[in-house]
Amino acid sequence: MSNPVVSIAVRPLVEYVFRGGDLDLGGFRTAQALVEGTRAHQQVQREYGEGDEKEVYVSAEIPWGDLLFAVDGRCDGLLREADGKLTVDEIKSTSGDLTLIAEDTYPVHWAQAKCYAYIVAKDRGLAQMNVQLTYVQLPSGEQKRFRQTASFAELEAFVHEVVRSYAPFAKMLRDHRQARDRSVAELAFPFPAYRAGQRMLAGAVYKTIAEKVNLFAKAPTGIGKTISTTFPAVKAMGEGHLQHLFYLTARTITRTAAEEAFALMESRGLRLHAVTITAKEKVCLQEEKVCLQEEMSCRKEDCPFADGFYDRINAAVLDILSRETRITRQVIERYARKHTVCPFEFSLELAYAADAVICDYNYVFDPRVSLKRLFAEQKNRTALLVDEAHNLVDRGREMYSAVLEKAGFLALQRAYKGVNAGVHRAAKAVNGYFIALRKTMEGPHRVDRDKPEDLLALLEEFILQAEPELASPGPAAANPEDRELLLQAYFNAQAFMRIGKLYDERYVTYAEDSPKDVRVKMFCLDPSYLLREARKGYRSSVFFSATLSPLPYYRDMLGAGPEDYTVTIPSPFSREQLDVQIHPLSTRYRDREQTKDALAGLLRRVVAERPPGNYLFFFPSYAYMNLIYEAFAADVPEGVRLLVQRGEMSEAEREAFLAAFEAGREDTLVGFAVMGGIFSEGIDLVGDRLTGVAVVGVGLPQIGLERDIIKEYFQAQGKDGFDYAYVYPGMNKVLQAGGRLIRSEKDQGVLLLVDDRYRQPHYARLLPEEWS
Repeated sequence: MSNPVVSIAVRPLVEYVFRGGDLDLGGFRTAQALVEGTRAHQQVQREYGEGDEKEVYVSAEIPWGDLLFAVDGRCDGLLREADGKLTVDEIKSTSGDLTLIAEDTYPVHWAQAKCYAYIVAKDRGLAQMNVQLTYVQLPSGEQKRFRQTASFAELEAFVHEVVRSYAPFAKMLRDHRQARDRSVAELAFPFPAYRAGQRMLAGAVYKTIAEKVNLFAKAPTGIGKTISTTFPAVKAMGEGHLQHLFYLTARTITRTAAEEAFALMESRGLRLHAVTITAKEKVCLQEEKVCLQEEMSCRKEDCPFADGFYDRINAAVLDILSRETRITRQVIERYARKHTVCPFEFSLELAYAADAVICDYNYVFDPRVSLKRLFAEQKNRTALLVDEAHNLVDRGREMYSAVLEKAGFLALQRAYKGVNAGVHRAAKAVNGYFIALRKTMEGPHRVDRDKPEDLLALLEEFILQAEPELASPGPAAANPEDRELLLQAYFNAQAFMRIGKLYDERYVTYAEDSPKDVRVKMFCLDPSYLLREARKGYRSSVFFSATLSPLPYYRDMLGAGPEDYTVTIPSPFSREQLDVQIHPLSTRYRDREQTKDALAGLLRRVVAERPPGNYLFFFPSYAYMNLIYEAFAADVPEGVRLLVQRGEMSEAEREAFLAAFEAGREDTLVGFAVMGGIFSEGIDLVGDRLTGVAVVGVGLPQIGLERDIIKEYFQAQGKDGFDYAYVYPGMNKVLQAGGRLIRSEKDQGVLLLVDDRYRQPHYARLLPEEWS
């Protein structure tokens, strides 16, 4: 029997073994945090001689104990010297001062180069190799080199020591995956029987993964979408189709549903590492957060969990993965305290090794925060399960857009005058751009099709001036408040530059002038192409939602290809469970004052004429909700208690709001909430916990600049721009809100649709069949 193969690239192998030191999370990667830069590589490689090679793929098999390591990578350069000897050249770039880099500053870079040299020497039967590190300062292009010569025996001993250091982690993963696959083979569907529609959805998910395509699934509320997508993905993992899966969500509450699904399968015998990533600000463990401008400080001087993080992280990862399977926020926090490591960064480290990752869309789709160390060989064995996928359209627009404001650069211009001439000059130039822009604007808005090239050029210079200042720990640095201001502007500028590289015909640039500030936004109108590019390389993506309707619109906006599958699961519930009533009152903005008393009276009659129960009334905006709430509260029926959603609610307040919807109550509870808000999606109030829902209006987004730009763009593409910008997003909110009512086979209730437009064929045909 052959040894189990551990496939790993050179770079992650040496980074695991040689990393050490502190987190640099104040966010700035200093001069010491060198990264490979395309420009630096190309600059150095242009200087190579005729017999030299560049971007050379190398691979080798290295046996160690009962494991066989298949190690590969791509070395930057393989140079042929005058004496016939070969030199491996490893290129690194930095924005910092090259004089601060000594030969022994970065052992991990020598390790990477020596691994390449060993593989080349082994492959070509060489007794000796030269190993060279080439550091390039950007943007000057200045270079600094270090060179060593090593025998094959020395290189082999070095690489074997690297493999020995990595082996405990590799063995843990090997043993776990063997146990995982055995458990998956024995795992049955964790319920006595499939609900109507569940087998159909589960089969579609499995087939999608097996055939390496994508799936767009419209699956009604209440059939159990989470278990119907995770179970077949886990079975595909056990059969070798997958090594990893990501369960992507837009809301914390749907993350909980995924955790519960994995917990249920574990209770039936599954052994699987499932990691939940929680936002950094929520999971921070600092007992007394050191705040700069009301933000946590992740500097090692302020946070013991950042100080020496990389010295302890390998032991922490090995410990938790050896002992735990369901690695929730609470479990991560416990081990983070045990090993004194940042829980957020700890969860990211775990994500690369875990079988399943439960996280926000951002970690796959957002170019600013996506998991960059997911290499191609990992992606092609990973499936994406995208829950409540209708949310990804607007989230995609947000992720692929960028905003810049004048005020921060004016403040920097003032703060760095006499402190750092370069930063002062660069910030003044950006501020000057905004001043000139304001003078050319003839109204509060200006929309351009072209990329703001002049602004991007100024930002590139600002970034180059800001980096050395942020890297400087000495007295030349400004005071902490100004430094934090510079750091934030630096990040904003980097984000703007990053989006600028994505800018194409699917974008516009618009400027807004207000008495307080001037802002420029590169606005992504159609995120479909970029969403498709972001998931490129993954084996399969499954997009599912109860409200993926109309399906052609969502296939278009989420970047479906002609080969991708579509499935529509019929509702498992009978029409007798749902009493749908349409009340043709106008809820248009211009009519709201006129119809408010009639609407309040209608809602009063609904609760007064029915037995005690729980009701949710959904409105298109807070202002409209408050208007009707006041009219309703002026004459509350006897025995009726009211709750109102607020704009900013803590997690505890949200939980208290939902907990008030108790089953079997003797009085009546009415909750006022907004469509598209935290209570209109992803919540389960089963049985008597919810007996009636009213959806007021057709959910159309408020008319505004961005929506109108979207409308005009899609109209020019030959589509119905008003539907794409307003109707489809609005009706999705209606479907989500109405979908809160019937969650199981035993639920019953009344659904009020209040708006005269529900009588119009264009809106009526967007309603689910079971609502007709």
